[in-house]
Amino acid sequence: MRINCPLCGTRDRREFTYYGDAVYADRPADGAPIEAWDDYLHLRDNPAGETRDLWYHEMGCSSWIEVTRNTVTHEISATRLLTDRKAPAKKGKKT
Repeated sequence: MRINCPLCGTRDRREFTYYGDAVYADRPADGAPIEAWDDYLHLRDNPAGETRDLWYHEMGCSSWIEVTRNTVTHEISATRLLTDRKAPAKKGKKT
């Protein structure tokens, strides 16, 4: 699998470390109830189909990247820097 880093270009997935669902970047607010933290730390969906994942470009630019991919086909449809999450994802080459 090849991942398009927005800063470095297309790279082999072995340059990246997978960190799970992109929702992990949405931490509960300070002072959130313990139930919110429990959900954040322990409850994850495991869907078949399109997901948004967090990847860290460990062997490259050290950026956090949100990757939209299909868990069945492993096709990547979009990537973006985690800092750009409020902007729409850029459509990339199908890999």
